[in-house]
Amino acid sequence: MTMNYRRLGGSGLKVSEISLGSWLTYGGYVEKENAVQSIREAYDLGINFFDTANVYERGEAEKVVGATLKDYPRESYVLATKVFGDMGDGPNDKGLSRKHITEQCHASLKRLGHDYIDLYYCHRFSPETPIEETLRALDDLVRQGKVLYVGVSQWTAAQMQAAVGVADRYLLDRIVVNQPVYNMFNRYIEEEVIPLGEKYGIGQVVYSPLAQGLLTGKYTSKTDIPSDSRAAKLKWDDDRFSDEKLSQIGQLQKIADEAGIPLTHLALAWILRQKNVSSALVGASRPEQVKQNASASGIQLTSDVIEAIEKVLTV
Repeated sequence: MTMNYRRLGGSGLKVSEISLGSWLTYGGYVEKENAVQSIREAYDLGINFFDTANVYERGEAEKVVGATLKDYPRESYVLATKVFGDMGDGPNDKGLSRKHITEQCHASLKRLGHDYIDLYYCHRFSPETPIEETLRALDDLVRQGKVLYVGVSQWTAAQMQAAVGVADRYLLDRIVVNQPVYNMFNRYIEEEVIPLGEKYGIGQVVYSPLAQGLLTGKYTSKTDIPSDSRAAKLKWDDDRFSDEKLSQIGQLQKIADEAGIPLTHLALAWILRQKNVSSALVGASRPEQVKQNASASGIQLTSDVIEAIEKVLTV
């Protein structure tokens, strides 16, 4: 297989179409050895984009990711982490204030064992902090060389629009990427977020592209779901994961079979049809899953296949 690369938003940075995350995995949910081997497998397969956050297992995920990647040339990979979540009991141990951003950047660098962070995300939007304060703090980190690119996660189109306006007004470093949830069953970003991203050069690095395992093809009924799986943690009384959705999965599986590809590849290729998507962020509990997901890079769905998918999803 050959990994394809895309620009990170409007920047000149190239990232792999498939990237590897560490949410609910490294540092706790997955044994450390599996985590390390998954990162190594990803790197060997051409994945150059690795994502973590300070709040994942309260810094433990950053330690695992950083320590493993230090075995490789620093210029050969892109490392992302995040700031916002609760990292202590004090009133300033969360949010997007200048104090919290600065302190957590330094703490993340220490845990990662790196001199700089390639991409630093605001993990959520903070209504308690002026956007100008947040962007100035991030701009300072960029100017100091501790952060190379700035992004946000789960911000609305209006919030990103405001951030672009503030950055341009005060000549601050612009955000180049947003990290939203996006998959066949959750398409909210198509209405406003993607058009705004295309207008301002804000790429999407999407997480949960396989709907927390629902689009792997493993589950055709609720009885198929292992009690210790990520899918089991979903709220199955929610309409999003109803019997109707399981029926849709069965129909999508038939489309994938006719196309001669696994359902996971169909789901990932469907996401990557969006030019504004810079990368699809996948998780893995073992190296084999990384290989399966990475091999979706470069798959082009025909217009007939996309049309068939839309018919299933718009029922």
